[in-house]
Amino acid sequence: MEKPRTYCDAVTQMDAANLHVIYHNTAYGYPINDDNELFERLILEINQAGLSWSTILLKQQNFKKAFHDFDIKKVAAYGDDDIQRLLNDAGIIRNRLKVNAAIHNANVVLELQKEFGSFKKWLDHHHPKTKQEWMALFKKTFKFTGGEIVNEFLMSTGYLPGAHTEYCPVYKKVVKSKPAWLNPQ
Repeated sequence: MEKPRTYCDAVTQMDAANLHVIYHNTAYGYPINDDNELFERLILEINQAGLSWSTILLKQQNFKKAFHDFDIKKVAAYGDDDIQRLLNDAGIIRNRLKVNAAIHNANVVLELQKEFGSFKKWLDHHHPKTKQEWMALFKKTFKFTGGEIVNEFLMSTGYLPGAHTEYCPVYKKVVKSKPAWLNPQ
């Protein structure tokens, strides 16, 4: 069998109950309006660095529990006890840099919420940007946000195109949800 060229191709070869199929069909590329969900996606993308997305999908519910459903205010208030708790939690990725980045980035998002009204409004305020412009902005604003993390975060939340190929059945559903990349302003 030929190796799939795209994520869309790959999921067609998987069982319908596979976490990749579920994520691809119901979450990937769709706009997210809730700040906690946007924050969750950012932190999951950060934790994926150096690992497979399968690992993150398998641990997503553990992450949600460990990070208090990605409640931005709660994560921003984490102290040394929480850091130690997270580093001891075998259900998530135990990496001090990534844990510290999550806490730092939660505090950044709180500041963005104060200034712009929400994390989403901050993203919308900066839309549209090229991939390189987004990468520079994220590098200046957040911790542990390299090019691939930023690209996947923005594609997966509808700010950059490319989550689905035009021949993918999900592509039309994503387009119907009016992702930001459709509106270059």
